[in-house]
Amino acid sequence: MNADNKQVPVIAIDGPSGSGKGTISQILATKLGYHLLDSGALYRLTALSVIEQEIDPEDTQAVAQAALNLDVVFEPQADGEQLVLLNGEDVGVKLRLDEISAMASKIATIPELREALLTRQRQFRQKPGLVADGRDMGTVVFTDADFKVFLTASPEIRAERRHKQLIEKGVDANISHLLKSIIDRDERDRTRTVAPLVPAEGALVIDSSQLSIDEVVQQILDFIGFSE
Repeated sequence: MNADNKQVPVIAIDGPSGSGKGTISQILATKLGYHLLDSGALYRLTALSVIEQEIDPEDTQAVAQAALNLDVVFEPQADGEQLVLLNGEDVGVKLRLDEISAMASKIATIPELREALLTRQRQFRQKPGLVADGRDMGTVVFTDADFKVFLTASPEIRAERRHKQLIEKGVDANISHLLKSIIDRDERDRTRTVAPLVPAEGALVIDSSQLSIDEVVQQILDFIGFSE
C-alpha cells in the first residue's frame, strides 16, 4: 500500500456472523460514497473453492493458493445488494450456506491463508474512503482505521436473522441447526490464536439485538460525526 492510500479514511466494522454488519456496511458505504470491502466474502469464496475443488483443508499451502487464484468480481446492485461472481458465476446464495460458513471459519485459522488475503484486502483502500466489513478489520487489517465499530447481537437473534435471509433466498434452513452453528462458530472465532474475534481498542460496541437497521446506522453516523 502506497503512502497516498494510507491517507484514505477507513471505517472498520467487525462482528460475529449474523450481527448485521454486512447490511449496515453497505448502507454506510452508499451514504458516504465510499468503497466497500466484504472481507468475509473472500474467506467464504475460498471455502467454496476448497469444497468444489475437493482441496484438503489441512493442506494449508493448497488453501492459500486457492485464495490467491480466486477470480472474483463484486458488483453493487441498485437494490443495495452486492452481486458476487466467482469464475463468472453468481455465487451469492452458495456463500450463505451453512456448509460454506463452517468451512470458512475452519480455514480462517490458517496463517498462510490470512497472509494471502491480507494484501488483497488492503488494496480495497481507495479514495474517497472505505467501509471495511469483517472480523479483524480494526484489529489486524486496518489497525490505523479512522473509526472502529464492533457490532454484535444475541445468538438467538442472529440465528433468526440468518434463517429469514436464507428462506427469502429460497434456501431450506433449520433454525435450531443455525443457532448451534452460530454458537460453535462464535467459540472458534473468539478462541483462535490467529486474529481472534474481539473489539478493537477504542471501538464503538453496538448490541443490535433490539435495534433497527436505521438506529444502528444512525449511531455509527453520530460516532463518525457525519450529518446529512
